[in-house]
Amino acid sequence: MQDIKINIQNSDGSITTLDAPTDMGLSLMEFLKGNDYDILATCGGMALCATCHVCVVEGFDKLSEISADEYAMLDTLPNITDTSRLACQLRLNDALDGVVVKILGDS
Repeated sequence: MQDIKINIQNSDGSITTLDAPTDMGLSLMEFLKGNDYDILATCGGMALCATCHVCVVEGFDKLSEISADEYAMLDTLPNITDTSRLACQLRLNDALDGVVVKILGDS
């Protein structure tokens, strides 16, 4: 199994591309935290806090379907977008290869 590319859109609009392993069962949130991105992950990945809120800039159509719990959490946010997801609910897999995300956190 080979690594995939995860692209993070920074606040200045630039893109940082990281190699992400798909064989460790990591969520996107765990991967981003492990790469020193400012994600609180207060609930530990249970879709209860939305501190790992991301906007999927490119590749949203390739993602797994959103769960009712995840949607309910996102629906409470003032800055929800049409392509919002919780990074804790996205497992690193081949479908995420090349995705572009912007970290919105709990702002």
